[in-house]
Amino acid sequence: MSALIATDLYMGYTSGKLRSEILRGLSLSVEAGRLTLIAGPSGCGKSTLLSILSGLQRPDAGSVIALGEDLFRGNRHARDRFRLQHTGFVFQGFNLFSALTALEQVMLPLGYMGVDDRSAEARGREALEEVGLNARMHLLPAELSGGEKQRVAIARALVKRPQLLFADEPTSALDAANGQIVIDTLHSIAHEHATTVLCVSHDPRLVSHADRVLEMEDGVILNDRHAAHAVAAQPQERAP
Repeated sequence: MSALIATDLYMGYTSGKLRSEILRGLSLSVEAGRLTLIAGPSGCGKSTLLSILSGLQRPDAGSVIALGEDLFRGNRHARDRFRLQHTGFVFQGFNLFSALTALEQVMLPLGYMGVDDRSAEARGREALEEVGLNARMHLLPAELSGGEKQRVAIARALVKRPQLLFADEPTSALDAANGQIVIDTLHSIAHEHATTVLCVSHDPRLVSHADRVLEMEDGVILNDRHAAHAVAAQPQERAP
């Protein structure tokens, strides 16, 4: 089953008389409950594609169906509500608040969702424990390493129990050891929570952990590869 379906996406910008195309009629579908990697060189359009698929940015043309809903048929308020209820985000720069502890960072989105403080704290502790930070939950960002900050960001996305998780270059600011922890965590989230994880990265370590790799260049997908372990995990049709 496809969690995301994009059809004929076009995106570009105009500078003076010059028109530059970022996406050129790109179409794809993303399977539910898998870790899908969008890879490619800088400037190929992968971050723009992620922004459109998550509803953060409207394309010049084309459509995106997310969890059966047309993202760009409604207004911006409807998209904001969809993202709050169904999606989580992990960014390259962590996007943590300097005055909040790790636990407070993770609890924050639940407040916007109307979850009471007691339930939010319990869910926040559970999410931090899942990413291995239960002993660090009362520390501020300045007291955490880069890898720990990114794991807080993942816990903040995970605490919403999203059906869709978007990650934009989640390992680019990390050393090898911490990057590997983040990669393992994203893979675990996809397979243990049946969450659709869509990750943009040029980190080659992610390739071997992804269920599917979409290779982009110049605004189009040049190659679409399913990992052997993902193919083997697909349910087989019963013989009549």
